Amino acid sequence: MTLFAVGDVCVNRDNPDSIFSLCSSAIKKADIAFCQLETMYTERGSPSVVAAVALRAHPRNISAFTFAGFDVASLAGNHVMDWGADGLADTIELLERNNIRAVGAGKNIAEARKPVIIERKGVRTAFLAYNSILLHPSYCAEADKPGCAPIRVSTVYEPIEYGQPGCPARILTFADRNDLEAMKNDIVNAKRSADLVVLSIHWGLHFTPAVLATYQREVGYAAVDAGADLIIGTHAHILKGIEVYKGKVITYSLGNFAFDLSLTAEHFETPKRKELLKFYPNRKFFEDYPSYPFPIDSRKTILLKCFISKKGVQRVSLLPVFINNQGQPEILTRKDKKSLEVFDYMNDLCKEFGTKLSFQGDEVLIHTD
Repeated sequence: MTLFAVGDVCVNRDNPDSIFSLCSSAIKKADIAFCQLETMYTERGSPSVVAAVALRAHPRNISAFTFAGFDVASLAGNHVMDWGADGLADTIELLERNNIRAVGAGKNIAEARKPVIIERKGVRTAFLAYNSILLHPSYCAEADKPGCAPIRVSTVYEPIEYGQPGCPARILTFADRNDLEAMKNDIVNAKRSADLVVLSIHWGLHFTPAVLATYQREVGYAAVDAGADLIIGTHAHILKGIEVYKGKVITYSLGNFAFDLSLTAEHFETPKRKELLKFYPNRKFFEDYPSYPFPIDSRKTILLKCFISKKGVQRVSLLPVFINNQGQPEILTRKDKKSLEVFDYMNDLCKEFGTKLSFQGDEVLIHTD
């Protein structure tokens, strides 16, 4: 059985299906296809006052997901409550009506933590999804309120040289103990009803090449130790490295896959944006990419391809992908020089973890032994 997984997706255009016109035929070959949903599909609600950009798209855009062949979408992300309870409820209802299972969010914490279990070719796969990019406590589901399944994180700034006021600090991050225990319990319980568990988590440092926050390894390792068979990382808007831990693949960021976001050049000229861009100098407005205002490296992305059996994940590879100036992801063949660019980029990111990659035809194999 084959599972395809991609990173962040936000479809918001006049012809929604067109965003996947260069890759839908490939995605449809999967037995299960997964994505991270980065916007709410609704005409209701009010924009969140804490969201830098409150993402919302017309419900007609959902057709793109059925056109592409997606089966599961994580809603556990930093835009989950951008348009309030109504926006989330509308999005979940719309996905389910189009035979796409929503995971990681719901009308309460029990629903947000509930696994989605899909059976294909006799193999039962459980999906769980969590979010560490929490703009406000109101984005977290609780016993009596909607939101996402959280993995809250604390940040500590530790001076590198004590007694030297103003010196650079070491940044340490730690997952909330209760949230971590809840995640581990969810994995154990899901494993009782499925052959394997795929865990998605929205985490990490966006627009920051290569660097991980310390909590990411803590959470990723804990998930594998609890029984997760594959970790799908999202949020960073650029690719990050892949680690093999105890034979299990942890992808720290699959990057963007398809992301419509029409910002003007003026958006980047506000005082607040100018201050933020000091930390993200590669993020700017590109006139030739009007609907995709992300760093140049964000045009490189991947599709994760997994062969799965009742015994677990047997093989994991990635398909190099390039996002063109129409915001469309195109799966590349090895003959395309951009395929080698994606390979080299990922290979450099993976060296820190000792992860070996090699071309096998048009795919790039992740060596897990």
